[in-house]
Amino acid sequence: MKRDMGSYKMGLCCSDKLRMNRGAPPQDVVTTFVEYTEGRSHMTAEQLCRFLVEVQDETEVLVSDAEKIIERITCERHHITKFLRHTLNLDDFFSFLFSDDLNHPIDSKVSSFSFLIFFLKLGKNQSLSFCFFQVHQDMASPLSHYFIYTSHNSYLTGNQINSECSDVPLIKALKRGVRALELDMWPNSTKDDILVLHGWAWTPPVELVKCLRSIKEHAFYASAYPVILTLEDHLTPDLQAKAAEMMKEIFMDMVYFPEAGGLKEFPSPEDLKYKIVISTKPPKGSLRKDKDSESDASGKASSDVSADDEKTEEETSEAKNEEDGFDQESSNLDFLTYSRLITIPSGNAKNGLKEALTIDNGGVRRLSLREQKFKKATEMYGTEVIKFTQKNLLRIYPKATRVNSSNYRPYNGWMYGAQMVAFNMQGYGRALWMMHGMFRGNGGCGYVKKPDFMMNNNLSGEVFNPKAKLPIKKTLKVKVYMGKGWDSGFQRTCFNTWSSPNFYTRVGITGVRGDKVMKKTKKEQKTWEPFWNEEFEFQLTVPELALLRIEVHDYNMPEKDDFSGQTCLPVSELRQGIRSVPLYDRKGERLVSVTLLMRFHFL
Repeated sequence: MKRDMGSYKMGLCCSDKLRMNRGAPPQDVVTTFVEYTEGRSHMTAEQLCRFLVEVQDETEVLVSDAEKIIERITCERHHITKFLRHTLNLDDFFSFLFSDDLNHPIDSKVSSFSFLIFFLKLGKNQSLSFCFFQVHQDMASPLSHYFIYTSHNSYLTGNQINSECSDVPLIKALKRGVRALELDMWPNSTKDDILVLHGWAWTPPVELVKCLRSIKEHAFYASAYPVILTLEDHLTPDLQAKAAEMMKEIFMDMVYFPEAGGLKEFPSPEDLKYKIVISTKPPKGSLRKDKDSESDASGKASSDVSADDEKTEEETSEAKNEEDGFDQESSNLDFLTYSRLITIPSGNAKNGLKEALTIDNGGVRRLSLREQKFKKATEMYGTEVIKFTQKNLLRIYPKATRVNSSNYRPYNGWMYGAQMVAFNMQGYGRALWMMHGMFRGNGGCGYVKKPDFMMNNNLSGEVFNPKAKLPIKKTLKVKVYMGKGWDSGFQRTCFNTWSSPNFYTRVGITGVRGDKVMKKTKKEQKTWEPFWNEEFEFQLTVPELALLRIEVHDYNMPEKDDFSGQTCLPVSELRQGIRSVPLYDRKGERLVSVTLLMRFHFL
């Protein structure tokens, strides 16, 4: 019988074979508690502070921070309001370690004291979203120095063929922290208004004005850093002017206007805080004709030209649009405003990959490649790709055959410096989990700084080669102690003894070729609180780009194992020590109370 997370049935008293390991901290936790309390039964604030500094590597923590942690834990566990205990017993200490808001696994750069003050003001029943993390990377470098959280066909609710177009996916993406959205703009049937839809498909459209209003309302819900709108423009000249007026009227001073003559270097995310940035191809010289110039019968603007000889029959409307080159902007006043809206001019490999990757010292731009062409580019011109992305933006988008909104492996783009790995955010699976994991970094702000070695060539002029055999730079030791929370919130009815969970954990690294590996724990038989207590070691050559992947499954022989939770974390931001690791469902939503206790240590 096939089961998923939502179909687990629980019966605490229905099977004597079902083991519950409640209240049993791992031996490492007990040993640590005894060591730091010097054999006593309670841990003081001074002792907790020493533990946080020496084991958890929180060098900036103060005794006052530890006091706030004790106050929070004792209030929650013992409901003391008048007379607070100022120490932790073993169970309190164990509870603190399992608290993913106080003891989270990735770098926040926020002191425990600062977070606790904020948390107590907010109230524990309110959603924290990204707010307890803090941006801690340099945000003053040009946009090309960052990986940018990017979505593809951002308005689609489902598949690429006939799903509904809506502003709802745009809102969801912005709330998750996505910073680059795509809108495909087409004329309506009467050629007097603008619709957003997936061209050459059967997707019911949504009005552009509705999308723009929703973007304005939710643009900075999760992050103050700029939202980039990549526009696939299939509009007539009149409608281009209308689109510009809509954007000016709706976004007002939120929209960023570049200097006349174009950018020589991209502004920084810090420079563009609370700004909306437009990226599309500039109007072609052919648009200098007057408003009555002829467009083709399909309603496609005269700026759309035939594709190059590399294009396949499955090419999407996006590729058709992007194949146009980088032409001079129109001198027609009707299009000057539209042109001035375009901060980041875009194009595709119209005249071949080599020419497209040529560095233009006169300005900066965005190059957009479908995943197959990007793969070809890295195979033929890997060095040129990385050099291009040191100054310009590179966007990769899914091939047209991914009609079910599946995704490709994002790491293939990141390791060559591609900033905008565009994803179908409604397409679930491991590829999307990696995307979520990468952008948990840097406080979830949607911009993650590239490692310096990707931006700076070495003394001999060579650039980073992700396929080269590299020396081991760092060793990560990961210990998986236990997990809990699967029994919370599920229906408490009896189930057959043969269907009780047998959890195991898969732990591995996504990274360059030499770092990729996946390992797994033993299966814990018939228990809702599995206890594995297993340690793994990962030798990393490029830890700056590595992601730690964690999945829990329920062994279900002879059928396919049931998915039971996952997370993905940037190795460069892992916090050392014993940490609480929250798990997420297939869609990337937090599984309430489902948490692993793990230990991370770098050698």
